[in-house]
Amino acid sequence: MGTDTPADAGSRTIPHTGDLAIEAWAPDREECLAQALRGAVAAFAEIPPGLPRTARRTELTAGDDAHLLVAALEEVIYRMDTTGEIPADVRVSPTASGPGPGEAVRLDLAMVDTGEVAQVGPVPKAVSWHALHLGRGPTGWTCRVTLDV
Repeated sequence: MGTDTPADAGSRTIPHTGDLAIEAWAPDREECLAQALRGAVAAFAEIPPGLPRTARRTELTAGDDAHLLVAALEEVIYRMDTTGEIPADVRVSPTASGPGPGEAVRLDLAMVDTGEVAQVGPVPKAVSWHALHLGRGPTGWTCRVTLDV
């Protein structure tokens, strides 16, 4: 997934029996969300460069940061299931109201056809609430989420 990732941002999959667990980190909440989405996609799909992309934009609002993480991942899963598209790239930005718990964010997704990507792992079907975390720490934002596959 192409991106201009800050040096202090990233994601990784972690061992979790029968599911897919993702940890991500970044200097701010929006980039941490983007890293989680990129990490989730990279865990099950390899997207060849040069595929035609369709821009999609949506706004998400949730009661707190953890719910915002769930909403963003559920949006990706929903689009895969209903439109046959997967994000080749993602940008997350605060809406005009600004960042903060319970505020909305905007997802800008560069979508490609799922039929054009190589499946390299199990495809997520839902987001688990078990051990869900998105929060600010002393060195930036971190998150952890488990996806049911």
